[in-house]
Amino acid sequence: MTVPNLITTLRIILTPVFIIYVITERMNLAFAVFTICSISDGIDGLLARSFNQKSTLGTYLDPLADKLLLVSAYIVLSAMGLIPSWLTVLVISRDILIMLGVLILFLNNIKISIKPSVLSKINTTFQFLTVVLILSSDIFSFPYINRIYSIFFYLTSIFTISSGLHYMHYWFRLMGEDRH
Repeated sequence: MTVPNLITTLRIILTPVFIIYVITERMNLAFAVFTICSISDGIDGLLARSFNQKSTLGTYLDPLADKLLLVSAYIVLSAMGLIPSWLTVLVISRDILIMLGVLILFLNNIKISIKPSVLSKINTTFQFLTVVLILSSDIFSFPYINRIYSIFFYLTSIFTISSGLHYMHYWFRLMGEDRH
């Protein structure tokens, strides 16, 4: 077990804590836990690269931890009326699409490398930032906050859709190359 994998595991353990804080409306604590998780996502990757601690487990565990945290956040925040349900549906649908695509490629014995694209990283960043913005509304007061929310909701949706389409294009290309 590497240090980056331990940090990633901590993120997984903190996800239910985050959910409990949100559903009990302790948004300051939810914000703190989510921020710790967000920062740890960058730290574990940096440590893995810097100290040559990349692992097969980490390539699966890190995106799983991200998805668990983000999907949980979008579901509970949407259920509370803080994030629009349409955005939550887009976020979850993209993740299901990715899992189905990987499954289809696996079932067709097509090898893929699990490496997020730049577009996917931008998408994940916007998904995290949207949650941070919503959670921070009790801590910071911004003028025109509803406009800022709307901008982030739409930017996140654009990157979520674009990233999903990008992965689909990549898979179709892989499946087409496999036939030749």
